[in-house]
Amino acid sequence: MSSTPRSSSGSGAAPLDERDIDELQALLDRVPAPLEPLDVSMVDGFLCGVLLQPQPVPAAQWLPYLTDADGRALPAAFDAKRLQALALRRHSELNDAIGNRQWFDPWVFELAPASDEDDADSDAPHETDAVYPWVAGFATAQEFFPGLMQLDASALTAPLALLYRHLDPDDLEDADDLIEEIESLEPPADLSAAVEELVRATLLLADIARPRPQTGRPNQASARGSARRHTRR
Repeated sequence: MSSTPRSSSGSGAAPLDERDIDELQALLDRVPAPLEPLDVSMVDGFLCGVLLQPQPVPAAQWLPYLTDADGRALPAAFDAKRLQALALRRHSELNDAIGNRQWFDPWVFELAPASDEDDADSDAPHETDAVYPWVAGFATAQEFFPGLMQLDASALTAPLALLYRHLDPDDLEDADDLIEEIESLEPPADLSAAVEELVRATLLLADIARPRPQTGRPNQASARGSARRHTRR
């Protein structure tokens, strides 16, 4: 495996476009078994979870979890330089957005509708199905980097509920207050509303974990998140 590149904050690197995202997914797909890489939507949620830690997490600590959910090392022969470079660019982009409390476009993808060959009794794609990988990536980051979750639980409950409402309640152990908050929420009107909630929750958590001396409200005029137009099965 190549040496781990350094993360750069505020580097001004160009945001990843659709081709970059597709390339990153293709590189993740090439990670050999038995390693279990994240997909790009999980990567995006994971990076936000890493960036919301009260103390910065070095790239050398979080990069291994992108190519294996348990952080196992890549084979020495696997060239991860391009994969890591793309991930570091997204990390820098998200760091700038979160640090400046600016709205960003989460990597959430519309799901393709069921085909005639699929089970006729299966439900149509739901916004939770599309958002789930992003939230699962975020939750994975909290498992390995628990600093955020060790902060004031009462302050974390409301923004976390906007995210964890998309997880299976059985996965929320010993979280009665969080479950109660989730149950009090109205479901998002559509996928765009669910995506917008991801961004809003991220910025609210940033106010807790990465407070600024004078934190203004996010620019509501640019707060209209939407799922990416292409679909993924």
